[in-house]
Amino acid sequence: MTDFDALVAAAREARERAIAPYSGFRVGAALSTVDGRIFTGCNVENASYGLTVCAERVALLKALSEGAREFTAIVVVADTDDPTPPCGPCRQLLWEYCGDIPVTLANLHTVKAHHTCKELLPFPFDGRLL
Repeated sequence: MTDFDALVAAAREARERAIAPYSGFRVGAALSTVDGRIFTGCNVENASYGLTVCAERVALLKALSEGAREFTAIVVVADTDDPTPPCGPCRQLLWEYCGDIPVTLANLHTVKAHHTCKELLPFPFDGRLL
């Protein structure tokens, strides 16, 4: 069972490590695995904006590089009033590697929204189309 309180706390903590000197927009993410591990990520900006990596992708790539292959949920935290959902590339990667997991969107004070990957990416491109 996913401990959403622990995931939200981990994502908030990861956000504090974000490197966002250009936008000032810091994001944290926490991804849980079926065996209870939590992998975190923060956004890392670059002067060449196209090289910036989102918090969700950092968390996912850390998890994958450590051998995790089955995921239960992800939480994304930003300092915004409205929920900040994953961008398109993050949605694609989350769908491909995590499937239809819950996606919780929170800010520094409260959980703002709950979705699934399928809701965020209703017509995904994946291996079945190749």
